[in-house]
Parts: sequence; C-alpha cells; structure tokens
Amino acid sequence: MDHVELYVEDLDRKVADWTGGYGFTVVGTAGSAAEGFRSVALRQGRILLVLTESTSDEHPAAAYVHSHGDGVARIALRAPDVAAVFDHAVRNGARPLAEPVRHEGPGVVVTATVSGFGDVVHSLVQRAEEDPSGLPEGFVPADAEADGPYAGGSRSSADLPGLVEVDHFAVCVNIGELDDTIAFYRQALGFREIFEERIVVGTQAMLSKVVQSRSCDITFTVIQPDPVADAGQIDEFLKNHDGPGVQHIAFSSDDAARSVRTLGGSGVEFLTTPATYYELLGQRVQLRKHDLAELGELNILVDEDHGGQLFQIFTRSTHSRRTLFFEVIERLGAETFGSSNIKALYEAVELERHRENGWSR
Repeated sequence: MDHVELYVEDLDRKVADWTGGYGFTVVGTAGSAAEGFRSVALRQGRILLVLTESTSDEHPAAAYVHSHGDGVARIALRAPDVAAVFDHAVRNGARPLAEPVRHEGPGVVVTATVSGFGDVVHSLVQRAEEDPSGLPEGFVPADAEADGPYAGGSRSSADLPGLVEVDHFAVCVNIGELDDTIAFYRQALGFREIFEERIVVGTQAMLSKVVQSRSCDITFTVIQPDPVADAGQIDEFLKNHDGPGVQHIAFSSDDAARSVRTLGGSGVEFLTTPATYYELLGQRVQLRKHDLAELGELNILVDEDHGGQLFQIFTRSTHSRRTLFFEVIERLGAETFGSSNIKALYEAVELERHRENGWSR
C-alpha cells in the first residue's frame, strides 16, 4: 500500500475530523484553487491518507462527489517496476488511465494509473530506495513549525489512538459482478483468492470473496447481494452510493480497547451492541485478551477462527448518504473478517426482542 485518496466536498472540515477525531497528522499539501484542486496528506502509523477537494468542475473529484458524495477514489499500490506491472495489468484486462511517467527528484520515481472497481482507480507508485518524505508526487511536506489549518506537527504518542495500517477494504459490487471482480484482481494484479463465504442474516444474505496481494499487505473483501435473498444493507449501499465502491476501511490496532477509548474521547462515535451479545459471547469464545466487561462497555465485538481471535468495532457513519464508515480491528492470529459477529449480533437482537415481548427462549 502506498496511500489511499478520498475525494471530499469540504476539505477543511474533513482534515479537522481526521486530525482532531482520528489522531492523524498533516504531513503534506498539494494543489491550489488555480490548479483546480486542493489536497492534504495525513499520516498515522503506516497509514497515509490523501484528502482532495475539487476547486474546478474539470477535476475528477467534482464528478465523483456529485455521484457518490465523499468516498475512496484512489488506492495507490507500491510496485518495484511500475512499467512492468502496468503492462501486465493492461494485457490482462485493466483499462489504462495514465501511462507510466518518470519523475525527477529523490522520492517518487515512476507513476501510472489503471482501472479498479466502480469509479475507484489504482495508481502504481515506484519510489526511490531512500525516499525522504514518503509523500505522493507533487506534495510539499508540511512545516511542523507553521501555523494554520494544515500545519504539520503531531500529538504526543500517549494521546494517539494507535492505528497502525490498513487491514482491509470492504468493497460492495452489483449482483453478478463478484466473480468478475475477483478474476480481475487475480489476473491483472496478481492477487490471490484467500477466502469465500455466504453470510445469511434472517431472510437476507450476501456473498463474499477475499483477494490479497502476494505481499499480504493489501486485502479486498468483495461483497455482493445474494440474488435469491431479500434486499439488505449491501443493496442499500449500492443504491445510495450509486454503484460499486468502498463501504468501509478497516484500520488495524495493537490494542483495540485503548484505540476505541481514545477515539471515543475525541468524539468518534461507534455502533452499539446489545448487552445480550456479551451474555452469549462466553458460550462461543474463550477470551485470550481483554476483559469481557471492558469489551461490553466499549461495544467491541469478538470472533475466532482457525488462526486465532480478532476484536473489531465499526464507527457510526457520518456520511450524508450513510455509505462510508470505518473499522478498528485487532488480530491475535485470526485471518478472517468477523463474519460470525454478524450472526451473533442477529441472534442477540432476536433474544432482546423476545425478552421485550415476554417470551421465553
């Protein structure tokens, strides 16, 4: 992973959200009103986010925000030889959007762009072995001593939530597009398919497959509605987002409880979990870390697979269309994505409903 770019309607407000709420640090800026866009780069751990606002209808961020609202528009992938990767990708089904270009300077050496899914594209980035800034091409490092909304500098480590890297992207696609999307990443970009499942929740269902880069650093969980089931949350995303796109980004943490406490103290809101979920949790999982009472207090979910356990929680979406949210995830060897939590939550809600109606189970 090199960086993730989100197109946004209000750059200043979003920078404030990511720095004040999520603890990211401004590390660079690019563009101007005259150039048709303004961008800010933010970093935490190994995560580099770029927020871009259009100042001209000619910039692609204008059309993207009009169609989808704020959202992930570019996922930039690091490559040791951009020209070779670009050629392979195009020969295997990717649309060429920007031919390889060589850059002068000590940082980015070569860039190119190919299609991804929906309106999300993939930049290919080749960097010098010693890159002093780690910023995207065209960015100017932020001055830690400067004043203003985009000044550099950072909070003390004790005040940070401790987000480490992007664990995975959850991608929603239309009915009939799941297999083609998986085949694209396997053939064009050399990803491996590592997981497949069908998740049933009442009368709703979704189909999911996961692809991962050979380095295991980049993971896409691709989801489509099950055509034989009732419409559900994936159908709603596709309708409100106006097509396929990133539903959520999962950020890894070495201590989910600490991260959630810190984020909550900075104003980030998370989804709540019925108390009955934690009553049932002890019947299916023997906790290897964290206290059950603390997990219940913080609404953190727990799952277990053949590799170990994971702890996860989802933010409450603040998106105007409720189509983008985020996840904090801590892995203790687990390799999957918490699908049991969907079923466990559903069962917990059903139990709560029965109790409210005076039924016994």
